[in-house]
Amino acid sequence: MKNESDNVPACPDDAVGQNTQQRSTITCQLDTLSLVNFKNYDQAGFHFCPKINCLVGNNGTGKTNVLDAIYYLSMTKSCLNPADLQNIRYDSDFFVIQGEYNRKGDPECIYCGIKRGQKKIFRRNKKDYERLSEHIGLLPVVTVSPSDGRLITGGSEERRKLMNEVISQYDHGYLLDMMHYNRALEQRNALLKTFAVNNTYDAGVLEVWNEQLIAEGNKIYEYRTKYSQELIPVFRQYYGDISGGREKVELVYCSRLQEKDFAALLRESTEKDRLLQFTTAGPHKDDLLLQMDGYPIKKSGSQGQQKTFLVALKLANFEFIRRHRSIMPILLLDDIFDKFDARRVSRIIRLVAGERFGQIFITDTGREHIEGILQQTDCEHRLFEIVPSQESLNH
Repeated sequence: MKNESDNVPACPDDAVGQNTQQRSTITCQLDTLSLVNFKNYDQAGFHFCPKINCLVGNNGTGKTNVLDAIYYLSMTKSCLNPADLQNIRYDSDFFVIQGEYNRKGDPECIYCGIKRGQKKIFRRNKKDYERLSEHIGLLPVVTVSPSDGRLITGGSEERRKLMNEVISQYDHGYLLDMMHYNRALEQRNALLKTFAVNNTYDAGVLEVWNEQLIAEGNKIYEYRTKYSQELIPVFRQYYGDISGGREKVELVYCSRLQEKDFAALLRESTEKDRLLQFTTAGPHKDDLLLQMDGYPIKKSGSQGQQKTFLVALKLANFEFIRRHRSIMPILLLDDIFDKFDARRVSRIIRLVAGERFGQIFITDTGREHIEGILQQTDCEHRLFEIVPSQESLNH
C-alpha cells in the first residue's frame, strides 16, 4: 500500500449547476483511518484528502474492504457482510476500525471494536454508545457498488432496505419508528403462529398488535411518500446528466396504503394472515419500482443503462440526504466504471468533482485509467496503491 503524491489545485464549479442550500451545508470528512485485523488487513493506516481519494490495485487486494470499513464507521455495520464476526481477519480474535473525522470544523473520533464472544463496542470521542441507533446519521454515507445490482434483480426487500437506509440517515424519528414497527410485526407474527399451533384465536389480543402496527406503519408510509416524491425529479436529472437524456426513467413508490386505510387492510387480511401465519399487509411489503420507457428496467435496460440508472439513483439519494441534513455525506464509489463507456465515466467524475459533492472514495483496477480521468477535473485528489500483504497472499 503506497500513498502517492497529491494533486491539489482548487475544484472547479459544478458542471450541473449550484444549489443555494449548498452554502449552509456542513462539511464532513474522514482524515485518517486505522484498521487492525479487519478482513484481509492485519494492520493498515490511511491519511485521506478532503476531496477525491482513489484506491487502485488488482482484484482481491482489499480495496473494497477499505470502503466497507468507512461504511462501518457511519452505519455501525458492514455494507457487505452484516455478521460482525465474519469480518474479523481469519487468524485473529478481534478487529478494530478507527476514524478521525472533521465535522463542522470539529474533530470526531469514531471507534468500532469487535471481539469474539463479546459485545460490539462503538464509541464517539471515547464515549460508548448505549444504543447503536444513536449514531446513525452523524456521519452520513452513500455507497455505489456492484452489489447494487440487487436493487434491480432482487426482490422488494432490497429496495425497502435502500429507502430505510437513506431516510434513517436524515431523520432519526424514522429509524425509531421502523424499530418499533418491526418489533410489533415480529410479535404479531409470533401470535399468529401460536394461534395455529394451539388451534386458538383471540381477536382482542391481535387487535393490540394491530394498533401498534397501524400507529407506526402510517408514519413510515408518510415518510416514504415524501421521500419518493422529492427523489424522483432529482433522480431524473442525474440520469440525464450521465446518459445524455436519451431514455425516460421513472421511480414508482408502491404501497397498499395508497389504496386503503391500514386498519382496513389488516381487518381484510385477518383470515389470510391466520392461514399463512404471518402478516401480509403493511409497509414491510412496500416496493420501489424501477422503470425505463414504461417498462421494468430489469427487462428493458442494457447493462450500461441499468448501471447508469443505479448510479443516478444513488447520487439522487446523496442529494436527498444533503438537503435534509444540511451535511455533506461521504460518497463511496466501488468499482463502478466497469461496463461504462468513456463518455459516461467522464460525466460521472465531473459530477462528483463539483461543489455539490464533498469527500469521495473511488476504487478501480487501472491506475492510469483513473489518474487520466482525474487530471481532467483539475480537482484535489490522492492516490493509494493497494497491494496484498504476504499473509493475505498465502491465505
